[in-house]
Amino acid sequence: MNHPYVAIPEISNLQSGSGLVRIPYQQDVPFTDRVRALVDTTEFRRLSHITQLGFTALVYPGATHTRFEHALGVYQNSLQYLWQLGKDARFSATIDVHTAEVLIVAALLHDLGHWPFCHLIEDMSLEGIPRHEMFAREFLSDQHELAGILRTEWGIEPEEVLDILVPRSDTTEMRLVRSILSGPIDIDKMDYLDRDSLHAGVPYGRNFDKNRLVHSLMVNEAGDGLAIGSKGKTAAELMVFARYVMFSEVYWHHAVRSASTMFARAFYHLYQKLDLSEYFKLTEADSISVLREQAKGTLCERLVEGIFSTKRILYKRIAEYSYYESSDVFELIAHQPVSSLVIWSENLSKRLSQRLNQPVSSTDILIDAPPTHREVEFNVEIYSSREAKYQPLHIVSPVVDTLAQKQFDDFVKRVRVFVHPQIAEYCADMSDFEDLLLKSVQETN
Repeated sequence: MNHPYVAIPEISNLQSGSGLVRIPYQQDVPFTDRVRALVDTTEFRRLSHITQLGFTALVYPGATHTRFEHALGVYQNSLQYLWQLGKDARFSATIDVHTAEVLIVAALLHDLGHWPFCHLIEDMSLEGIPRHEMFAREFLSDQHELAGILRTEWGIEPEEVLDILVPRSDTTEMRLVRSILSGPIDIDKMDYLDRDSLHAGVPYGRNFDKNRLVHSLMVNEAGDGLAIGSKGKTAAELMVFARYVMFSEVYWHHAVRSASTMFARAFYHLYQKLDLSEYFKLTEADSISVLREQAKGTLCERLVEGIFSTKRILYKRIAEYSYYESSDVFELIAHQPVSSLVIWSENLSKRLSQRLNQPVSSTDILIDAPPTHREVEFNVEIYSSREAKYQPLHIVSPVVDTLAQKQFDDFVKRVRVFVHPQIAEYCADMSDFEDLLLKSVQETN
């Protein structure tokens, strides 16, 4: 019996090994004419000028890879998933060739609307800041060449792609397709964990058996999402743990968060001066230039220059609170809006100015806290052929059960206080710093 998707050129090339380009690490990506047509558009090429991990490169110098490279990796993963899932009769009965091709395009274009430092800015939940999906919709409109290429080269309407990226319909078919791109074991995580780990030079995100996991893929009991066979259980557990460690050691590394918090505080004060509809379309280098220009002569200047000038001056971590070590402080500050964090930082700067008997700028103190939203838990089913039974992974796995019972964020994301290096030593020596912080927070509660 022929594979149901073997006639899709990109899947055919992946299997035959023809028409490939190479991306790290030794990953072959099928580059058909119609894929090249999408990749060569202005809207897609801009992703080669947007780094995947932003400020992580200040700590891990090799982490300068781009969303362009990541998009190619996710696209290649979609082909591997479709090849495996095409062997599942329930999947191929639900997903026809056309829908499979729409998924392939959505995988390639899934980050189309991203702008520089996108997730960091979105996490701030500021008024007037659009979601990046809005730009994906604009770039796929008839005013841009992508729409024409989709129709002429792929026979796909832009709205079909958008329905995966920005859910509109609610059918079993679409829920199943979306779970491949955005779900517990999706093609996005499968790529970024591996790729981010590779470029950062750490092993954490690569310590799970990707091939074993892919070969275990199947449709879940309800038929509207992915599940994995019991032989993939260990690989799934290791993927969960890989994500946990990558957040702990890379994405939420204290120095990465220092730079991120410096940027967030500056952006908070400056963003209303920007034409956001144009600013978010800039390359990363151009967006940095605009922000540096806007910061000149303001209290935000040394925040912006500290992370973007040729001389790096990051704020120092002088306090850190986790849910399990300092639950009272953590619960008071974590998941609060950025406006509150700014007010509390300014309150604290005034108290420190009085204590130190010297001027402390309102932007010399920064409070960093987990954003208002929480990470999605790993909720995927494991199928035991011996028992002919589906069970949630956290039920059959003590490792995942531990994380499922606790909030993922509370393990890896901490409340931190950063201060300018000039006053860091003084603050670190204060025995009652925590008391000053609590008074600064409670002052406006």
